[in-house]
Amino acid sequence: MAISYTLVQRKDMSKGALEDAKLYYAQAVSTRRVNFDDLCDEIAETCTLTSADIKAVLDRVIWGMVTHLKNSEIVQFGDLGNFRIAVGSSGASTPEEFTATMLRKPKVVFHPGKRLQEMRDVAKFARFTVDKDEGADGGGV
Repeated sequence: MAISYTLVQRKDMSKGALEDAKLYYAQAVSTRRVNFDDLCDEIAETCTLTSADIKAVLDRVIWGMVTHLKNSEIVQFGDLGNFRIAVGSSGASTPEEFTATMLRKPKVVFHPGKRLQEMRDVAKFARFTVDKDEGADGGGV
């Protein structure tokens, strides 16, 4: 198993680069989407819970996370990692000039736990190419 990537050409933004200079950069390619039901079915195959049990638990996990995140609390989710809310805004010259309308939409920030970080450390990569005979629907690594 390997993380799929492709190459994309973009303008060279490095200092001193010619105006029309371009470089190739790696970009991750998602090879497929695993939907929620399929993930729950896969988990159910590896334990004594049913897919419905797993869906019910995950529904309550999301409910609990939303409750705590709305209260500006960090949610520690074991080996998965931590979730927290981040807020940004435009600037004001003085505290008195700052208004709530300057706040941006909050973001949920995820910091991966140890197992996910270890996965990144040992990741292998494979260049993704599309076979000319198969067109945009085909391809592989």
